[in-house]
Amino acid sequence: MAVTVEQIKALRAKTGLGIHEVKSALEEADGNEEKAIAVLKERGLSTVAKKSDRSTSQGLVDAYVHSGRIGALVEVNCETDFVARNEDFKAFVHDLALQVASMNPENVEDLLKQEFFKDPSKTIQDYLNETIAKIGENIKISRFARLELGN
Repeated sequence: MAVTVEQIKALRAKTGLGIHEVKSALEEADGNEEKAIAVLKERGLSTVAKKSDRSTSQGLVDAYVHSGRIGALVEVNCETDFVARNEDFKAFVHDLALQVASMNPENVEDLLKQEFFKDPSKTIQDYLNETIAKIGENIKISRFARLELGN
């Protein structure tokens, strides 16, 4: 089945990946978008493994305060300051601050195992892997702190 430009545009909008990657996945999946997404996820995991050895010396610190009673501060590192200013990266870091405030993980390993509060069908580790594949750089959740009034 021939892949159409509309299919490529639609899948790019959902994944944020490049034209070549999206077209290749759609061709491999015979134009089926769900199968193409599965192919991209599989490829994304290998992309994550390739990037895991790269140094993460840049990044972002973000904070979230809920009703003046609960606060969370997170530090997430990436490879370049260019990515640290990227809107997708900023959104990822802010989502982590929200996650820490709402789910109160004990440490980074515990956080990675938690269901993502915005999409319980995936874990924070899945969300991290998707973000690495989408942005194209190694990303590491370094540390976080959570404060609750009276504790």
